[in-house]
Amino acid sequence: MPKILLLVLMGYAIGSIPFAILASCLFRLPDPRSYGSGNPGATNVLRTGNKAAALFTLAGDAAKGWFAVWLVQRFGADVTTAALAGLAAFLGHVYSLFLRFRGGKGVATALGVLAGLQPTLALATAGIWLVVAFVSRYSSLAALTAAAGAPFLALLLGLPREVVFVIGAMSVLLFWRHRVNIRQLLNGTEPKFRRARPQPEPPADQA
Repeated sequence: MPKILLLVLMGYAIGSIPFAILASCLFRLPDPRSYGSGNPGATNVLRTGNKAAALFTLAGDAAKGWFAVWLVQRFGADVTTAALAGLAAFLGHVYSLFLRFRGGKGVATALGVLAGLQPTLALATAGIWLVVAFVSRYSSLAALTAAAGAPFLALLLGLPREVVFVIGAMSVLLFWRHRVNIRQLLNGTEPKFRRARPQPEPPADQA
């Protein structure tokens, strides 16, 4: 049990790394918490118009989810412990240790966790996101649909029930983090894909 706890805490620390802040420093951009949705995530960084910074953020957020799962497996952990470490990394992104327990919405990090657990699952989930995003032009709706489908895809792929439960928990948390977006989708006020400059009043959007 102490070893499992240590591995899970390690996953949380990895997930807490704020790549949006690092990207903003590297590309000399404003702090992403000061404009747009206020979320330190790739979509908000994209509001600056700097695609390279947004891509760096997206890749980093996904990579830390994958790395947390991969690393604990290298320590000899079983797939359930790896899934817990991945969930911890997701929580680290959402409630970052380095940002006073605030963070982004966790979509990229969740996808990275799925990639670490089962690459086919990650590809299928990303496929759902792409199709819904292309058809609807709503990033948040795409994320919510993919999150809803991930546990069922995990079941179809034969992942252990404990792992499916962890993925389900991550999906529930994603829905919670998108509660404002859900309200806006229902009200018809959710913004579609667009590139915007930093602005003081945020529409709550995918990050």
